[in-house]
Amino acid sequence: MTHLLAQFQSIKISCDRLVIAVKDVSDLWPVVSEKVEERAPFKRAILNNKTRHQVTVDNLPAEFLLTTDSRIKSRVPQDQLFFCFQEPYATVVLVTCEDLDEFKTILKPRLKLILQNEEEWFVVFVSKAKSDHGSKMERKVYGRLEVDFNSRRRERCCKFDLHESEATFWDDFELKIMECIRNTLDRRIQFYEDEIRKLNEQRLTPVWSFCNFFILKESLAFMLEMAQLHEDSLREYDELELCYMETVKNADKEREFGGLDHGDDESAILNRNNKQLTQIVLDTSFRQFEFQQYLFACQAKLLFNLHRPFDVASRGFSFIVSFSEALALHESNLPFCMREVWVLTSCLRLINATAEHFRDGQVAPDIEREYYRIRGELYCLSRVKFMRLAYLIGYGSNIERSPVNSALLSMLPWPKPAVLPSLPSDASSEVLAKEKAILEVTPRSKHFGIQRKPLPLGPLSLLFDAYNINVENSADTSKLAEVYVAAEHALRATISDPGLWKSLSSLEELETKNLELSKGAADSYYHAWWKRHGVVFDGEIASVYFKHKNYEQAANSYEKVCALYSGEGWQDLLADVLPNLAECQKILNDKPGYLTSCVRLLSLDKKLFSTKERQAFQSELVHLAHSEMADPVPLDVSSLITYSGHSGPPVELCDGDPGSLTVTLWSEFPDDITLESLSLTLTATSNADERVKAIKTNGVTILNTGRNTIALSLPPQKPGSYVLGVLTGQIGHLRFRSHGFSRGGPADSDDFSLDKPTRPILKVFKPRSLVDLSAAVSSALLMNKPQWVGIVIKPLNYSLKGAHLHIDTGPGLRIEESRAIEIEKLVDNDNNNSSKPSNVPTECSQINLTNGSIKLPDWASSITTILWIPVCAISDGLPKGTSAGVISTQRPSIANGLRTLSLKLEFGVSHNQILKRTIPVHFTDPFHVSTRVTDQGSDGSLFLQVILQSQVKASLTIHDVWLDLQDGFSHAGRGDGRPTSGMFPLVVPPASKSGILFGISLGTITNEDEEIVVHGDTIINIKYEICGDRNLGSHTPISLKPEGPEDGDVTPVLTFKSGLVLQRPVQEPLLAVAFLPLPSNGLTVGQLVTFRWRLERLTNFDSKNELLYEVNANPKNWMIAGRKRGHAPLSSKQGARIEISIMCVPLAAGHVRPPKLNLPSVNWANVCCNPAGPHLVCVLPPPLSSSFCIPA
Repeated sequence: MTHLLAQFQSIKISCDRLVIAVKDVSDLWPVVSEKVEERAPFKRAILNNKTRHQVTVDNLPAEFLLTTDSRIKSRVPQDQLFFCFQEPYATVVLVTCEDLDEFKTILKPRLKLILQNEEEWFVVFVSKAKSDHGSKMERKVYGRLEVDFNSRRRERCCKFDLHESEATFWDDFELKIMECIRNTLDRRIQFYEDEIRKLNEQRLTPVWSFCNFFILKESLAFMLEMAQLHEDSLREYDELELCYMETVKNADKEREFGGLDHGDDESAILNRNNKQLTQIVLDTSFRQFEFQQYLFACQAKLLFNLHRPFDVASRGFSFIVSFSEALALHESNLPFCMREVWVLTSCLRLINATAEHFRDGQVAPDIEREYYRIRGELYCLSRVKFMRLAYLIGYGSNIERSPVNSALLSMLPWPKPAVLPSLPSDASSEVLAKEKAILEVTPRSKHFGIQRKPLPLGPLSLLFDAYNINVENSADTSKLAEVYVAAEHALRATISDPGLWKSLSSLEELETKNLELSKGAADSYYHAWWKRHGVVFDGEIASVYFKHKNYEQAANSYEKVCALYSGEGWQDLLADVLPNLAECQKILNDKPGYLTSCVRLLSLDKKLFSTKERQAFQSELVHLAHSEMADPVPLDVSSLITYSGHSGPPVELCDGDPGSLTVTLWSEFPDDITLESLSLTLTATSNADERVKAIKTNGVTILNTGRNTIALSLPPQKPGSYVLGVLTGQIGHLRFRSHGFSRGGPADSDDFSLDKPTRPILKVFKPRSLVDLSAAVSSALLMNKPQWVGIVIKPLNYSLKGAHLHIDTGPGLRIEESRAIEIEKLVDNDNNNSSKPSNVPTECSQINLTNGSIKLPDWASSITTILWIPVCAISDGLPKGTSAGVISTQRPSIANGLRTLSLKLEFGVSHNQILKRTIPVHFTDPFHVSTRVTDQGSDGSLFLQVILQSQVKASLTIHDVWLDLQDGFSHAGRGDGRPTSGMFPLVVPPASKSGILFGISLGTITNEDEEIVVHGDTIINIKYEICGDRNLGSHTPISLKPEGPEDGDVTPVLTFKSGLVLQRPVQEPLLAVAFLPLPSNGLTVGQLVTFRWRLERLTNFDSKNELLYEVNANPKNWMIAGRKRGHAPLSSKQGARIEISIMCVPLAAGHVRPPKLNLPSVNWANVCCNPAGPHLVCVLPPPLSSSFCIPA
């Protein structure tokens, strides 16, 4: 077995590329060798992998050797097929001949003899002829050569012309070589697979040998590697590793582990030639220590060839961790700290090797980040092992006792040798030196006099328990020095790398190496986007800078660490690092930074520092605040000074009113602190960006530790809700601010929050919430009569002292300035009946109107009052009556009697409160008149009933009524226009009706009076009295000019006139108008329709041959397509007819009024409508569009 391994090792060293044999039959190799060898390595080759899939290989290495070369002759016999990978993969036969007979008799038999044992070969016929005759003979010979040696499935001949070389030949040449190599490679792969399968079947038998399996498996892997099939070769090594680990696990007896030779402490995971295989063989297997490293080195080489340094790093880290566990199992048999040294050198060599092959940007971003993460883990692991070695030889007091170092060194397993190293006999001087160094070490005191128990770096049971040493007892210092010296001598025997031992030889070299490893870890973690890990190692870098008084770089690194710890809420860790940052800032005279660090130290949990230490923080803060600073910066003390509003409801103020705001402040300072100034801003809830002017305190404020209550003067604010904003102030020359809101507790309580508070602290109301102006009466007042309009002034918990009311009237309304305005107090009276208002006036006084405004009396500043303003609504039109029972559009609208009063109330301390209000007031006529004919006498007289409906909320007494008839009508009976029966005075209650009967008859009219008849109206005259209360509505008009004291109780009689339209019956028809029927299919929105009227003369009432007509229609319902007005030709003869038509488009669906035909030149009393036009027509909606129809 040893002989085979030695032979195998020598073959691998001498064979690094594919061999192509050259059989020079005609002594042509010296002539063509240079051109042939230029083709290697082959730029592009297509081979088959193990799964028989084609793989493109770039730069396939190959070597051309003559069959007479010693390197081919000295190969092992053919029966040792284990090493067939070294045999030629193709045979090239070089021949030439110019005589056909010579070819048949000599060359052909010789070629047959040469090629009878060859499998993959082809013949290259070299043409040397220069003359045409020679070329012709060579072509005949080459043609015969092709016939004899080519077959239907494969061409094995090609021709090379020395004088006219063509590019097509070289393509053909390489194609034939690749075919031979591919076929040979396939056969050999199949051979190895068959042999490996046979050995696998014998694995459980006693005769099975892992060495034989290894030779076959690696021969296959090595052959695939030579063929540049690195993926397949890597897969073979992976399977070989799994098989070996299974063999080790199932071994029936414990085998030698290895690792005892000199230099084994240096990692060989990237050097597969570190030891010969014959040195590590054990019977039928290999020593685990060397062989596992050998396998990983083979895998790493293939991964580097595949340009996969990330996989080397990933696999390497996993291998180091797992192999370290195997070393721990055999630690008792290995040299002192062998595991620590091997892991350290493995990590460093893996870092350097992968860094040489890795290039940023060549892989996906996630792969790149993962590579740097693994690199950071390697740096971190190597740093831990390095610090352990330093700790074991006495440098523990020089290692920063940071949380990360304590966690990494004390929480992971340390070396546990079976026998601790003994002290050499000649090391007494070294012991004394080490003892002196131990005694000279003094722990560095932290800034502010902070006292902390140092964190442990190693477990208490490491060396001290083994040697029964009590580290707290100074008497054991000598024993401890002996332990360190003994460990140093043992470690020196273990470490074979002079560079590594140099790093441990002195404190300076130790710190340099530690800084290098820390920087590498930090940079790698930053590249991997593992910011937390990188910042942690920045803290270790900062400690080295700080020790060497490089305070600027130390401060920069400490700031990163503090920012991370603060952001993550790791206060315990922050309390360990922040004093170091503060000390650096103080040395650098960075006062703003030093102040910030003092505040952050005070903001940490009180349990982390003693009261004395926190008082020292505050003392430094106050000292700096009162000192001169070139560029003072605002200081954020949100965690030290928190504030909240009072616990009750928010303070309620009016727009523009000042007030007072109570704020609770919580001080987390250990001592009382004096604030030179203190101010607070408020933020509107409707607009977070809008801030009001800061509210300031007067004078100096002293904050006691704990809770403080402060009252702030509040200037006038805009309407809205406000929450607490930013608290600012000044300590000495230093300005500070706080965003710390508290719901009633200090910063360390659950009520503390840095979020914006949601509960309003202040509410500023709008003016309309302070006072209410409304009309005292909602019912209508008399039109064209002086009336009292009541305005209720109701303050809403706000004083109206000194208020001014500006009064302005709208169109159609005037103030009677000859009368004074009255004001009276209103009180609630729940015992009144339902017909009276609930507010009854109890006092009354008069106020004069000056320049359109009045000043309210002081007694009316806080009570509800009613203001009576004398006004008169003006209406120039004559009221129109209507026909009873018919809904007429000519009835006056309620809006016609609407008038407005514009009020502007100025009140408040400085009259800055303004309320504007427009009060609508409704005015109306006392009666609405409607008429109807109740009966007709035998003499042609008519009984006309006039219905009077009260429109006011007052009692009306009618004293007299008479009619002034229009032309065409005359009075019946007495002829004075009075009613037929005397019933006066007639009392009309509120909202009731009364009917009066008149007798009238039809009079005669002439043609000259027609125009007067058309446009004349009948006038009804009513003499009446009104009895009402101004608190209810209409009332007796204001007496503008009282005639004397005796007339004070006399109620004036008023006169009301209304127009009535009486239409004479058609007794003498002159013209007949007929509305012709509409289409039977109905009317539809959007479709044209024609309206037609037929006109016929009944008499010769004029001599004109034309007639003026006009068509009127509601534009919302109809669109007229044509002329609306014109003259229609109509003969003056009796019986003449004409038809008027007009086209319209309906615009709205439903029952609507149709267009109406008017004849302006003819009195409607002489027009007979037969048949009459319809009052309403039905218009259908438009049909649905088919494009929107959905089939059922």
